[in-house]
Amino acid sequence: MTSLVHAGEGLAPKPNEPWAKPDPASLKAWQDSRFGMFIHWGPCVVGDTRISWSRGESESMTIEKYDNLYKKLEAPKLDVNGWVATAKAAGMKYIVFTSKHHDGFSMWDTKQSDYNVMHSPLARDVVKALSEACHREGMPLGIYYSVCDWHQPDFPRTSPAGTVRREKSDQPAYRRYMEAQLTELVKNYGPLQSIWFDVPQEFNQQMGWENVKFVRRLQPDILINNRAGGGAGDFSTPEQKVGGFNMKDPWETCMTVSRGWSWRSKDETKPLKTCLRSLIQAAGGNGNFLFNVSPKPDGTLEPEHVERLKEMGAWMQANGESIYGTQGGPYMPAKHLVSTRKVKTIYLHVLDWPEDTLTLPPLPAKVLSSRVLTGGEVTLQQTDGGLKIQIPKTDRKEIDTIIALEIDKPASDMTPIPVESHNVPITEGKKGSASSVRNIFGNVKRYSAASALDGRETTRWTTEVGVHTGWMEVDLGSEQTFDRAAIIVTASTGKRFTLEYKKGDVWETFHEGKSIDPGFSASFTPVTARYVRLNIRESANEPSICEFQLFAPAERK
Repeated sequence: MTSLVHAGEGLAPKPNEPWAKPDPASLKAWQDSRFGMFIHWGPCVVGDTRISWSRGESESMTIEKYDNLYKKLEAPKLDVNGWVATAKAAGMKYIVFTSKHHDGFSMWDTKQSDYNVMHSPLARDVVKALSEACHREGMPLGIYYSVCDWHQPDFPRTSPAGTVRREKSDQPAYRRYMEAQLTELVKNYGPLQSIWFDVPQEFNQQMGWENVKFVRRLQPDILINNRAGGGAGDFSTPEQKVGGFNMKDPWETCMTVSRGWSWRSKDETKPLKTCLRSLIQAAGGNGNFLFNVSPKPDGTLEPEHVERLKEMGAWMQANGESIYGTQGGPYMPAKHLVSTRKVKTIYLHVLDWPEDTLTLPPLPAKVLSSRVLTGGEVTLQQTDGGLKIQIPKTDRKEIDTIIALEIDKPASDMTPIPVESHNVPITEGKKGSASSVRNIFGNVKRYSAASALDGRETTRWTTEVGVHTGWMEVDLGSEQTFDRAAIIVTASTGKRFTLEYKKGDVWETFHEGKSIDPGFSASFTPVTARYVRLNIRESANEPSICEFQLFAPAERK
């Protein structure tokens, strides 16, 4: 996963041919399902290291050491039936499995290379076993296949992170290799719901459409994501963040249940609130949610991951009608609310109550009835000026209060309606910087300090692996007054931290504390400043901050 590199994007327009468009029935079935399981697994787990990206990144994980991890892959408790059962219990409707990541190791009995799972101590075709389990249970299966391959000698780039160009390579030979492997996967393990490409280094848009054409000829109704090369494909794939509202173009957020894509012993599982809200916000934006888990070295899923998915499944069992088979809208997502719709029902997902009365813009339809799907009583008033909705505090849910509105017109025909956001932090959208390159995970832009200021709880500022201190600075643009801070994290961060403002050339502390836990907020004597920073002075883990928020005093809002 992580960054994409496209060579020569824009060389070819999207071709106007039947194979270039997704099968309508397949696309609708995939969109209606809304919720799927991503599985990243490979030899990296026995090294307790990041999949592919750690290959050759340090003296402790050289290319040679990484490439020999497969010799220890035994997985004595491998249970693909358990993976499928866990997905079903979570309410997931499809699975995508990593057949080959950027490290080039194949998790099936490929005839194109000996660098595959059949030559490990496990000696079992994992893709075949999972395919058979999925087909038995009626669970659609998609196959992840990395376009780049830092192990295969014909591919032009190698590790670390595909930044090293080989002295000798053969791109046409690599394409033949790739097409032979794709043929094995589609023909031997299908029918497949999708091919999920990733990181198309050295593949421009024209080459990307060639990839789409090749796969579609193998299986005409298969879906293909937009990482085949140059953006070619059927749907976009925002990573580790929820995509924006889009009623025209299909999309699917891919996100992890813990920090990394592959299993690591020290990664903490995200809270249920974070997991469920990501799913809800994806549906509200008219997108799918592909949630990643990674089996442990023994082949079983992490018990905490299983428990979190069971909790999500229980919520979906009770409230799935507001997610499955819906479209986003008609109300466009706001910080406190998203909505979904189908037939003549609109589902309001109230994430936060800025006031006792929820006020919404007018609907171009008459509300015939209303009910609280999550339990309780609702009072609704509809006028030409909009909707006013009240629910007793005892009936409001911490994660999501769902109100179903039955209307007299098809909800899908409505034009999207903007909703005013409430209580916007003065830090949102402001400039941010981290203390050093080492304070940005992988030196990747999406993990920079700006990601903790973008108003999205699903993005984050994260330090590099092994870095347990650091600060992020915010430029508010001008002097602003604030008296409250909220710091949104998915897991406890820090053993000691300070909040500071710049006075002349000196940083003054205005608040200090110990651990930053989920739901953290603090109030203090009003401070007026332009430059503010969050300073993590000591942490047991790498700091990871989803949102750093400062709020103006109530009388100034």
